[in-house]
Amino acid sequence: MSEPKNPDGSSPLDRLIRRKEEAAKTGRHWTGGGDARPRRRLPPGQHKTIKWPVLDLGNQPNIAPKDWTFSVAGHVTHPIKWTWNDFMAQPQETVTSDIHCVTAWSRFDNLWQGVSARHFLDVVKPKPTAKFLIFHGYDGYTTNVPIEHFAASDTIVVHSWNGAPLTREHGGPVRVVIPHLYFWKSTKWLKYVLFNDNEVPGYWEVRGYNAVGDPWREERYG
Repeated sequence: MSEPKNPDGSSPLDRLIRRKEEAAKTGRHWTGGGDARPRRRLPPGQHKTIKWPVLDLGNQPNIAPKDWTFSVAGHVTHPIKWTWNDFMAQPQETVTSDIHCVTAWSRFDNLWQGVSARHFLDVVKPKPTAKFLIFHGYDGYTTNVPIEHFAASDTIVVHSWNGAPLTREHGGPVRVVIPHLYFWKSTKWLKYVLFNDNEVPGYWEVRGYNAVGDPWREERYG
């Protein structure tokens, strides 16, 4: 079935992209109050929400855990291709963290379970030339993250949220969670990661969004 079109011929995804690009051009939600210190819990320009809003590109892949595979390539000593069983056989950790969306909502005290980024890095052993990770989702989404941000102690590749399997709408069966960056950096429906020696802008970065995305510095846009 084709996407419904507006009278002007645009699809919902076309309209979403236009809104995002306009936000980047106009600085929507940006307050000018960004400062890494002091690191108050609610970053500047954000409001607290209880619900977890759903944001995606209009395509929510339906991937059963038994069919899920995940691979890593590029500037690593040990490329991998994991099945669900491989992933679940890794040491499991539980992390509680807040999340912050560039659309100005924040949600506190999310309980995640999965594989820590630090264990993940120990497995693949990035080469000294590895400076950036480019994440790919099953929906075609991409985003770039500097390796030092992925290596943070609270970064986790998750399969569960608040004690239940991660739902399809929120990126299940597996997504990345990098809580100290805006949440567009936390790729849903994780499929593939490329370790690279240079920065390759992802889906929203080429449309005006920031290369890093620190909420306390208000790094919303380029």
